[in-house]
Amino acid sequence: MNNAGCRINCYIWLMAHFTKDYLDFFKELAANNNKDWFDANRKRYETSVKKPFTAFVNHMLTHFAKYDPRYKELDASACIFRINRDIRFAKDKSPYKLFCSAVVSPKGKKSASVHGIYFECGPEAVRVYGGIYEADKDDILAVREGIASQLENFKKCINQPEFREIFGEVQGEKNKQLPAELREAAEKQPLIYNKQWYFMAEFPAEEVLSDELDQLLDRCYKAGKPLEEFFNQFIQRA
Repeated sequence: MNNAGCRINCYIWLMAHFTKDYLDFFKELAANNNKDWFDANRKRYETSVKKPFTAFVNHMLTHFAKYDPRYKELDASACIFRINRDIRFAKDKSPYKLFCSAVVSPKGKKSASVHGIYFECGPEAVRVYGGIYEADKDDILAVREGIASQLENFKKCINQPEFREIFGEVQGEKNKQLPAELREAAEKQPLIYNKQWYFMAEFPAEEVLSDELDQLLDRCYKAGKPLEEFFNQFIQRA
């Protein structure tokens, strides 16, 4: 690549995708979380929040397509979650979330297997998640058996320096009892008791305004990928 091409690519990578009003909008929404205020500020929401977040997700999809061509088939609309909260069974009836969120994975919100990353950008923090948060009974058993059959490989995945530095450890609810055939392996690897295997990292909200936000998410994606590929040996679905 010539110097001019390098300068153009570096400029595209090193750019801030959001203005300060992105964070200010959510700070004000927190104090005015109602439909009247939102409707009065809808144009501001479209300009300062929705459009730049959509552009940013498309930017990340284009980047991740370098690692996995399936991302080329996706548009941001398939990855971004609604700002409206589901309040049907919630005690808190506030109608709007105080952040934008998306899952960048090969089938977006329809991905059934474990791929990519989920992230939230708001005025409190940038949060990044990966791994298994919801799984049915058969998948939970398949993952437990998979860990038990590959104890050393699993140990390597969760002890990678980059994974440990960014995410720390695997989290999730546990069961108190296991099938008898898994108990011996669980003595060596207690995470077999889990029924969730997720990992998360939290960064300062100021990262939203940084020109290195995309690089931060890229680093998280790469750090979590070996563990997600481990899980997909056992619960891969189309």
